Amino acid sequence: MLSDRSTATVRATLPAVGAAIGDIADLFYKKLFDAHPELLRDLFNRGNQASGDQRKALAGSIAAFATALVEHPGTRPDVMLNRIAHKHASLGVTPEQYEVVHTHLFAAIVDVLGDAVTPEVAAAWDEVYWLMANALISIEARLYAQQGVVAGDVWREWEVAARIEETEDVTTFHLRPEDGGDTPAFRPGQYVSVQVELADGARQIRQYSLSSAPGSRLRSITVKRVRGEETPEGEVSRHLHEHTRSGDRLRVSVPYGDLVLDHLDAPLLLASAGIGCTPMLSMLEYLAEEGHDRPVTVVHGDRSPADHALRAHHTRLTEKLPKAEPHFWYESPEAGHPAHRTGLVDLNGITVLPGTHAYLCGPLPFMRTIRTQLLDAGVRPADIHYEVFGPDLWLASA
Repeated sequence: MLSDRSTATVRATLPAVGAAIGDIADLFYKKLFDAHPELLRDLFNRGNQASGDQRKALAGSIAAFATALVEHPGTRPDVMLNRIAHKHASLGVTPEQYEVVHTHLFAAIVDVLGDAVTPEVAAAWDEVYWLMANALISIEARLYAQQGVVAGDVWREWEVAARIEETEDVTTFHLRPEDGGDTPAFRPGQYVSVQVELADGARQIRQYSLSSAPGSRLRSITVKRVRGEETPEGEVSRHLHEHTRSGDRLRVSVPYGDLVLDHLDAPLLLASAGIGCTPMLSMLEYLAEEGHDRPVTVVHGDRSPADHALRAHHTRLTEKLPKAEPHFWYESPEAGHPAHRTGLVDLNGITVLPGTHAYLCGPLPFMRTIRTQLLDAGVRPADIHYEVFGPDLWLASA
C-alpha cells in the first residue's frame, strides 16, 4: 500500500506523468539499450520495439498501477500483475534486472519532466515503482518455485520430433525433451517461450501457446508466419518456418501463462480468431480427454476455411464433447457456408448461458468486441479471461 504522503503526491502529479509517460518510456528504452545492448539483442522483442508496442504496454501498465494505488488503496491490480509476471518468468527475468530498469526509468523521468521532479515527487514515484517491482518479483519467485527452477533458469533443449504444415502460413512443431527426460507439466491454455539464434547472432525470444493437451508425451506449438520483408516483427516465425526441421533443436522455456482452463462446473465459451485458436485447442483436447459433459460454446473467426489452422482438429474435438456447439465465421467462406456465419464474429443470436466463463484469444479488436457482447449478454467482467500475443495493449489503448 502506498504511504499517505506519497499517495497525495502521486495523485497530484499523475496527470503530468500520465501525459508524459509515452515520452518517458521512449527515452527509458533508449537509455536502457544504450547501456545494455545485449538486452535488446537477446531478451526484448525487437519487433515490439520497432512497432512501439512495448513502449505503449509499459506506459499503460505503469499508469494503470499508479492509478490503482491512489483510487483503490486497499487493493492491488493482481490480474495485471499476474499476466506480466507470467510473461517475465517465461523470459527468465531475474530480480537484479529490476534494479537496472529502475536506474534508467528514473533517469528518463528526470530528463523528461525536469525541475518538476522535486525530491518529494521522486520519492513518491520511487515508492510506486518498488511496490510494483517487488510485487512482480514475489509473484515470479512463486512461479519459478512451482516449476522447480532457479530464478531465470527456465530453458531446456528440445528436439523437433515432427513438423506439420497446417496452412500456407501456419506450421505445427511437435517437440520432445532432447535429453529424454520428463516433460514439464502445464495447464491448458499456457504458452512457452522459444529462443532462436538469428543470422545476425541475436537470440530472439517469442511466446507460443501449447496447442496439445497436458497429457501428451509430445509438446506442440503452432506457429503462424508473420509476413513482411525482413521486418523484425516476424523474424522468429520466419526463421522457424524457413530453417527448423525434424531433428533440429530448439531452446524452449518451461510453461507459463495465466489464461488457464478453470471453472469446469460452469458453462464455457471458448472464442478465438486466427492463430488465437491454439490455446483453445489445448483446452478442448483436455476437456475431451476428461469426458467433460457441461455446455461448451466454441467460437472462431478466420479469413477463410483454408486459413483456419487445425480446422479439422478444431471441429473433431468439439464433436467429442456431448454438449458443445461450434460456431465458425469466415470472411471469405466456401460454398454452402451459412450466410449468418459470414464476415466477422458476432455473438448476437448465440445463447450465452447464465454463469458462463469465457476464454478469449485473438487480435485485440476482436477480443474487445467479443468482451462487449458478452457483457451485454450478462457475463460478469471477472468471468471473461483473455490472452494477448505480444505486449498487453488492452490497458494502453483503453
